[in-house]
Amino acid sequence: STTVFMSSPSVFVDALSQMTKTAGAPAAAIGGTNPAQVGLGVRSAAIVTNFGQGTAQATGRSTDLMINGDGFFTVRSGSESLYSRAGAFAFDANGTLVNPDGLALQGWNAVNGVINNNAAPADITLPIGSLLPPAATANMTVIGNLPADTTNVNPITTSIQGYDSQGNAVSLSATFAKTSATTWDLTLDDGTNTTGPTSVSFNPDGTVPNPTTFTVGAVNVDLSSVTNFAGASTVQASSQDGSAAGSLQSFSIGGDGVLTGVYSNGLKQNLGQVAVATFNNAPGLEKSGGSTYRSTVNSGLAQLGVAGSTGRGTLQAGSLEMSNVDLAQEFTNLIIAQRGFQANSKVISTSDELLQALIELKR
Repeated sequence: STTVFMSSPSVFVDALSQMTKTAGAPAAAIGGTNPAQVGLGVRSAAIVTNFGQGTAQATGRSTDLMINGDGFFTVRSGSESLYSRAGAFAFDANGTLVNPDGLALQGWNAVNGVINNNAAPADITLPIGSLLPPAATANMTVIGNLPADTTNVNPITTSIQGYDSQGNAVSLSATFAKTSATTWDLTLDDGTNTTGPTSVSFNPDGTVPNPTTFTVGAVNVDLSSVTNFAGASTVQASSQDGSAAGSLQSFSIGGDGVLTGVYSNGLKQNLGQVAVATFNNAPGLEKSGGSTYRSTVNSGLAQLGVAGSTGRGTLQAGSLEMSNVDLAQEFTNLIIAQRGFQANSKVISTSDELLQALIELKR
Protein backbone atom coordinates (compact mmCIF):
# COMPACT_ATOMS: atom_id res chain seq x y z
CA SER A 1 0.00 0.00 0.00
CA THR A 2 3.03 2.31 0.07
CA THR A 3 2.93 5.04 -2.58
CA VAL A 4 5.08 4.05 -5.61
CA PHE A 5 6.42 0.96 -3.84
CA MET A 6 8.00 -1.09 -6.62
CA SER A 7 8.00 -4.87 -6.61
CA SER A 8 11.41 -6.55 -6.48
CA PRO A 9 11.36 -10.12 -7.85
CA SER A 10 14.32 -12.35 -6.95
CA VAL A 11 16.40 -14.13 -9.57
CA PHE A 12 17.85 -17.50 -8.49
CA VAL A 13 20.66 -19.54 -10.04
CA ASP A 14 22.07 -22.95 -9.23
CA ALA A 15 25.04 -23.17 -6.88
CA LEU A 16 28.24 -25.13 -7.47
CA SER A 17 27.62 -28.65 -8.80
CA GLN A 18 29.73 -31.65 -7.69
CA MET A 19 31.34 -33.51 -10.60
CA THR A 20 30.88 -37.28 -10.31
CA LYS A 21 31.79 -38.09 -13.88
CA THR A 22 33.52 -35.96 -16.45
CA ALA A 23 32.59 -35.77 -20.09
CA GLY A 24 34.23 -38.25 -22.45
CA ALA A 25 35.18 -37.52 -26.05
CA PRO A 26 34.02 -39.84 -28.84
CA ALA A 27 36.57 -42.49 -29.84
CA ALA A 28 36.82 -44.93 -32.70
CA ALA A 29 35.19 -47.79 -30.81
CA ILE A 30 32.90 -45.88 -28.45
CA GLY A 31 30.85 -42.74 -28.46
CA GLY A 32 31.26 -39.75 -26.19
CA THR A 33 29.73 -39.56 -22.73
CA ASN A 34 28.13 -36.62 -20.95
CA PRO A 35 29.30 -35.32 -17.60
CA ALA A 36 27.42 -36.37 -14.47
CA GLN A 37 26.99 -33.65 -11.86
CA VAL A 38 25.13 -33.41 -8.58
CA GLY A 39 23.62 -30.04 -7.76
CA LEU A 40 24.48 -28.53 -4.41
CA GLY A 41 21.50 -26.16 -4.15
CA VAL A 42 20.54 -22.70 -5.38
CA ARG A 43 21.45 -19.16 -4.45
CA SER A 44 20.03 -15.71 -5.04
CA ALA A 45 21.69 -14.05 -8.03
CA ALA A 46 19.86 -10.72 -8.07
CA ILE A 47 16.94 -8.75 -6.72
CA VAL A 48 15.69 -6.60 -9.60
CA THR A 49 13.45 -3.59 -8.95
CA ASN A 50 10.47 -3.52 -11.29
CA PHE A 51 9.79 0.09 -12.31
CA GLY A 52 6.60 -0.76 -14.16
CA GLN A 53 3.77 1.78 -14.01
CA GLY A 54 1.62 1.70 -10.89
CA THR A 55 -2.06 2.60 -10.77
CA ALA A 56 -3.20 6.21 -10.36
CA GLN A 57 -5.05 7.43 -7.29
CA ALA A 58 -6.75 10.81 -7.49
CA THR A 59 -6.11 13.08 -4.50
CA GLY A 60 -7.46 16.43 -5.69
CA ARG A 61 -4.34 18.24 -4.39
CA SER A 62 -2.76 20.40 -7.08
CA THR A 63 0.76 19.76 -5.77
CA ASP A 64 0.45 15.95 -5.94
CA LEU A 65 2.20 14.79 -9.10
CA MET A 66 2.38 11.48 -10.94
CA ILE A 67 4.65 10.48 -13.82
CA ASN A 68 2.84 8.66 -16.62
CA GLY A 69 5.68 6.75 -18.22
CA ASP A 70 9.41 6.61 -17.55
CA GLY A 71 11.30 9.05 -15.39
CA PHE A 72 11.98 10.22 -11.85
CA PHE A 73 11.53 13.42 -9.89
CA THR A 74 14.79 14.93 -8.66
CA VAL A 75 14.92 16.06 -5.03
CA ARG A 76 17.77 17.71 -3.15
CA SER A 77 19.03 16.29 0.13
CA GLY A 78 21.71 18.74 1.23
CA SER A 79 24.23 18.72 -1.60
CA GLU A 80 23.14 15.30 -2.89
CA SER A 81 20.56 14.67 -5.61
CA LEU A 82 18.12 11.82 -5.00
CA TYR A 83 15.48 10.47 -7.35
CA SER A 84 11.93 9.34 -6.72
CA ARG A 85 8.63 8.59 -8.42
CA ALA A 86 6.72 9.64 -5.30
CA GLY A 87 5.00 12.91 -6.12
CA ALA A 88 3.43 13.90 -2.77
CA PHE A 89 4.73 17.47 -2.70
CA ALA A 90 3.65 20.59 -0.82
CA PHE A 91 4.90 24.15 -0.39
CA ASP A 92 6.77 24.98 2.80
CA ALA A 93 6.87 28.37 4.59
CA ASN A 94 9.42 29.69 2.10
CA GLY A 95 7.31 28.70 -0.90
CA THR A 96 9.62 25.80 -1.83
CA LEU A 97 8.01 22.66 -3.24
CA VAL A 98 9.14 19.79 -0.96
CA ASN A 99 8.28 16.13 -0.33
CA PRO A 100 7.10 14.83 3.09
CA ASP A 101 10.74 14.53 4.23
CA GLY A 102 11.46 18.17 3.37
CA LEU A 103 13.56 17.41 0.27
CA ALA A 104 13.19 20.18 -2.32
CA LEU A 105 11.89 19.31 -5.79
CA GLN A 106 14.30 20.34 -8.54
CA GLY A 107 13.53 22.14 -11.77
CA TRP A 108 13.91 25.52 -13.43
CA ASN A 109 12.42 28.75 -12.07
CA ALA A 110 11.14 31.26 -14.60
CA VAL A 111 12.51 34.79 -14.93
CA ASN A 112 9.78 37.20 -16.08
CA GLY A 113 7.82 34.25 -17.40
CA VAL A 114 10.75 32.77 -19.39
CA ILE A 115 12.04 29.28 -18.49
CA ASN A 116 15.62 28.33 -19.39
CA ASN A 117 15.75 24.53 -19.54
CA ASN A 118 19.49 24.64 -20.27
CA ALA A 119 20.34 26.21 -16.92
CA ALA A 120 21.36 24.22 -13.86
CA PRO A 121 18.31 22.92 -11.93
CA ALA A 122 17.36 24.57 -8.65
CA ASP A 123 14.68 24.32 -5.95
CA ILE A 124 11.21 24.94 -7.40
CA THR A 125 9.88 27.99 -5.53
CA LEU A 126 6.46 29.63 -5.74
CA PRO A 127 6.87 33.43 -5.60
CA ILE A 128 4.23 33.96 -2.92
CA GLY A 129 3.13 37.59 -2.75
CA SER A 130 4.65 38.40 -6.14
CA LEU A 131 3.08 41.22 -8.14
CA LEU A 132 2.69 41.27 -11.89
CA PRO A 133 3.45 44.86 -12.94
CA PRO A 134 0.88 46.79 -15.00
CA ALA A 135 1.22 46.98 -18.76
CA ALA A 136 0.01 49.98 -20.77
CA THR A 137 -2.24 49.21 -23.71
CA ALA A 138 -0.22 49.32 -26.91
CA ASN A 139 -2.55 47.52 -29.33
CA MET A 140 -6.29 47.42 -29.81
CA THR A 141 -8.21 45.29 -32.31
CA VAL A 142 -11.58 46.13 -33.85
CA ILE A 143 -13.59 43.45 -35.69
CA GLY A 144 -17.07 43.04 -37.14
CA ASN A 145 -19.18 44.57 -39.87
CA LEU A 146 -20.14 48.15 -40.70
CA PRO A 147 -23.55 48.04 -42.46
CA ALA A 148 -23.11 49.32 -46.01
CA ASP A 149 -26.87 49.70 -46.52
CA THR A 150 -27.64 51.65 -43.33
CA THR A 151 -29.60 54.89 -43.61
CA ASN A 152 -29.09 55.78 -39.96
CA VAL A 153 -27.12 59.02 -39.70
CA ASN A 154 -26.06 58.33 -36.11
CA PRO A 155 -22.41 57.29 -35.68
CA ILE A 156 -21.55 53.76 -34.53
CA THR A 157 -19.34 53.68 -31.42
CA THR A 158 -17.56 50.75 -29.84
CA SER A 159 -15.31 50.87 -26.77
CA ILE A 160 -13.15 48.67 -24.59
CA GLN A 161 -11.37 49.13 -21.28
CA GLY A 162 -7.64 49.70 -21.58
CA TYR A 163 -4.88 50.63 -19.14
CA ASP A 164 -2.24 53.32 -18.82
CA SER A 165 1.35 52.79 -17.66
CA GLN A 166 0.28 52.98 -13.99
CA GLY A 167 -2.38 50.31 -14.43
CA ASN A 168 -5.27 52.79 -14.28
CA ALA A 169 -8.30 51.86 -16.36
CA VAL A 170 -8.97 54.07 -19.39
CA SER A 171 -11.68 53.90 -22.03
CA LEU A 172 -10.60 53.26 -25.61
CA SER A 173 -13.26 54.03 -28.18
CA ALA A 174 -13.70 54.01 -31.94
CA THR A 175 -16.53 55.97 -33.61
CA PHE A 176 -17.58 55.37 -37.23
CA ALA A 177 -19.69 57.87 -39.18
CA LYS A 178 -20.87 56.87 -42.66
CA THR A 179 -20.01 59.29 -45.48
CA SER A 180 -20.75 57.13 -48.55
CA ALA A 181 -21.56 53.53 -49.53
CA THR A 182 -17.93 52.45 -49.09
CA THR A 183 -16.47 55.22 -46.92
CA TRP A 184 -16.61 55.91 -43.19
CA ASP A 185 -15.03 58.57 -40.99
CA LEU A 186 -13.17 57.13 -37.97
CA THR A 187 -12.61 59.01 -34.70
CA LEU A 188 -10.45 57.42 -31.99
CA ASP A 189 -10.24 58.35 -28.30
CA ASP A 190 -7.94 56.89 -25.62
CA GLY A 191 -9.35 58.92 -22.75
CA THR A 192 -6.70 61.62 -23.14
CA ASN A 193 -6.09 62.01 -26.86
CA THR A 194 -8.50 62.16 -29.76
CA THR A 195 -7.65 61.61 -33.44
CA GLY A 196 -9.81 62.04 -36.52
CA PRO A 197 -12.13 62.03 -38.11
CA THR A 198 -10.06 60.03 -40.63
CA SER A 199 -11.54 58.56 -43.79
CA VAL A 200 -11.65 54.75 -44.06
CA SER A 201 -12.56 53.34 -47.46
CA PHE A 202 -13.49 49.77 -48.40
CA ASN A 203 -13.33 47.83 -51.65
CA PRO A 204 -16.58 47.74 -53.63
CA ASP A 205 -17.16 44.19 -52.35
CA GLY A 206 -16.95 45.43 -48.73
CA THR A 207 -13.55 43.96 -47.89
CA VAL A 208 -10.10 45.32 -47.00
CA PRO A 209 -10.41 48.71 -45.27
CA ASN A 210 -7.84 51.29 -46.28
CA PRO A 211 -5.88 52.07 -44.22
CA THR A 212 -5.99 49.12 -41.80
CA THR A 213 -4.00 50.62 -38.91
CA PHE A 214 -4.50 53.85 -36.97
CA THR A 215 -2.87 55.38 -33.92
CA VAL A 216 -4.29 57.32 -31.01
CA GLY A 217 -1.77 58.43 -28.40
CA ALA A 218 0.47 55.37 -27.90
CA VAL A 219 -2.19 52.83 -28.95
CA ASN A 220 -2.18 51.14 -32.37
CA VAL A 221 -5.67 50.27 -33.59
CA ASP A 222 -6.06 47.36 -36.05
CA LEU A 223 -9.08 47.45 -38.41
CA SER A 224 -7.93 44.70 -40.80
CA SER A 225 -10.82 42.41 -39.78
CA VAL A 226 -13.59 45.03 -40.26
CA THR A 227 -15.90 44.57 -43.26
CA ASN A 228 -18.48 46.76 -45.03
CA PHE A 229 -21.29 44.39 -46.05
CA ALA A 230 -25.01 45.04 -46.15
CA GLY A 231 -26.78 43.89 -43.03
CA ALA A 232 -26.52 44.37 -39.31
CA SER A 233 -23.84 46.31 -37.47
CA THR A 234 -21.56 43.93 -35.55
CA VAL A 235 -18.46 46.09 -35.22
CA GLN A 236 -16.82 45.86 -31.82
CA ALA A 237 -13.51 46.42 -30.05
CA SER A 238 -12.54 42.78 -29.43
CA SER A 239 -9.22 42.93 -27.59
CA GLN A 240 -6.43 45.03 -26.13
CA ASP A 241 -3.08 44.01 -24.65
CA GLY A 242 -2.89 46.16 -21.52
CA SER A 243 -3.42 45.04 -17.95
CA ALA A 244 -3.59 46.32 -14.40
CA ALA A 245 -1.19 45.17 -11.68
CA GLY A 246 -2.04 41.70 -10.42
CA SER A 247 -1.16 39.55 -7.42
CA LEU A 248 -0.68 35.78 -7.56
CA GLN A 249 -3.97 34.02 -6.78
CA SER A 250 -3.50 30.38 -7.79
CA PHE A 251 -1.39 28.06 -9.92
CA SER A 252 -1.60 24.91 -12.01
CA ILE A 253 0.90 22.29 -13.20
CA GLY A 254 0.64 21.03 -16.76
CA GLY A 255 1.59 17.72 -18.32
CA ASP A 256 4.95 19.17 -19.36
CA GLY A 257 5.69 20.14 -15.75
CA VAL A 258 5.23 23.88 -16.30
CA LEU A 259 4.02 25.68 -13.18
CA THR A 260 1.64 28.44 -14.35
CA GLY A 261 0.54 31.24 -12.05
CA VAL A 262 -2.89 32.87 -12.31
CA TYR A 263 -3.00 36.52 -11.25
CA SER A 264 -5.84 38.70 -9.98
CA ASN A 265 -5.85 40.72 -13.22
CA GLY A 266 -6.77 37.59 -15.17
CA LEU A 267 -3.32 37.08 -16.71
CA LYS A 268 -1.20 33.95 -16.52
CA GLN A 269 2.57 33.64 -16.35
CA ASN A 270 5.00 30.73 -16.25
CA LEU A 271 6.62 30.41 -12.83
CA GLY A 272 8.83 27.36 -13.32
CA GLN A 273 9.08 23.84 -14.68
CA VAL A 274 9.63 20.48 -12.98
CA ALA A 275 12.65 18.50 -14.19
CA VAL A 276 12.32 14.78 -14.99
CA ALA A 277 15.36 12.49 -14.82
CA THR A 278 15.96 9.29 -16.77
CA PHE A 279 18.72 6.67 -16.52
CA ASN A 280 20.24 4.24 -18.98
CA ASN A 281 19.73 1.46 -16.42
CA ALA A 282 17.04 2.39 -13.90
CA PRO A 283 17.17 -1.00 -12.05
CA GLY A 284 20.79 -0.11 -11.22
CA LEU A 285 19.62 2.62 -8.81
CA GLU A 286 20.22 2.13 -5.10
CA LYS A 287 17.37 2.50 -2.61
CA SER A 288 18.11 5.22 -0.07
CA GLY A 289 14.87 5.16 1.97
CA GLY A 290 11.86 7.41 1.92
CA SER A 291 10.87 6.09 -1.54
CA THR A 292 14.01 7.69 -3.00
CA TYR A 293 16.95 6.31 -4.93
CA ARG A 294 20.51 7.39 -5.60
CA SER A 295 22.54 6.82 -8.71
CA THR A 296 25.26 4.15 -8.85
CA VAL A 297 28.08 3.29 -11.21
CA ASN A 298 25.74 0.87 -13.00
CA SER A 299 22.67 3.10 -13.24
CA GLY A 300 24.47 5.74 -15.26
CA LEU A 301 24.24 9.47 -14.76
CA ALA A 302 20.89 11.22 -14.45
CA GLN A 303 19.73 12.83 -17.68
CA LEU A 304 17.50 15.79 -16.80
CA GLY A 305 14.94 17.07 -19.25
CA VAL A 306 11.37 18.18 -19.84
CA ALA A 307 8.44 15.87 -19.15
CA GLY A 308 7.03 14.37 -22.33
CA SER A 309 10.27 14.68 -24.31
CA THR A 310 12.81 12.06 -25.47
CA GLY A 311 11.13 9.10 -23.78
CA ARG A 312 10.21 10.85 -20.54
CA GLY A 313 6.70 10.43 -19.18
CA THR A 314 4.20 13.25 -18.79
CA LEU A 315 3.04 14.64 -15.45
CA GLN A 316 -0.47 14.31 -14.05
CA ALA A 317 -1.39 16.79 -11.33
CA GLY A 318 -3.84 15.89 -8.58
CA SER A 319 -2.89 12.18 -8.57
CA LEU A 320 -0.33 9.87 -6.98
CA GLU A 321 1.16 6.67 -8.37
CA MET A 322 0.41 3.68 -6.18
CA SER A 323 2.35 0.44 -5.73
CA ASN A 324 2.76 -1.78 -8.79
CA VAL A 325 2.64 -4.95 -6.65
CA ASP A 326 0.00 -7.44 -7.85
CA LEU A 327 -1.26 -9.03 -4.63
CA ALA A 328 -2.86 -12.00 -6.40
CA GLN A 329 0.35 -12.80 -8.26
CA GLU A 330 2.46 -12.36 -5.13
CA PHE A 331 0.27 -14.78 -3.17
CA THR A 332 0.59 -17.26 -6.02
CA ASN A 333 4.36 -16.88 -6.01
CA LEU A 334 4.39 -17.30 -2.23
CA ILE A 335 2.44 -20.59 -2.46
CA ILE A 336 4.80 -21.82 -5.19
CA ALA A 337 7.82 -20.95 -3.04
CA GLN A 338 6.21 -22.67 -0.04
CA ARG A 339 5.57 -25.83 -2.05
CA GLY A 340 9.13 -25.76 -3.34
CA PHE A 341 10.47 -25.45 0.20
CA GLN A 342 8.25 -28.31 1.36
CA ALA A 343 9.46 -30.48 -1.51
CA ASN A 344 13.10 -29.73 -0.69
CA SER A 345 12.45 -30.50 2.98
CA LYS A 346 10.87 -33.83 1.95
CA VAL A 347 13.93 -34.65 -0.15
CA ILE A 348 16.20 -34.03 2.85
CA SER A 349 14.08 -36.15 5.19
CA THR A 350 13.82 -38.96 2.61
CA SER A 351 17.60 -38.88 2.10
CA ASP A 352 18.05 -39.14 5.87
CA GLU A 353 15.71 -42.15 5.96
CA LEU A 354 17.69 -43.88 3.19
CA LEU A 355 20.96 -43.31 5.06
CA GLN A 356 19.40 -44.66 8.24
CA ALA A 357 18.22 -47.78 6.37
CA LEU A 358 21.73 -48.24 4.96
CA ILE A 359 23.25 -48.10 8.44
CA GLU A 360 20.75 -50.64 9.74
CA LEU A 361 21.59 -53.04 6.85
CA LYS A 362 25.23 -52.95 7.83
CA ARG A 363 24.38 -53.81 11.42
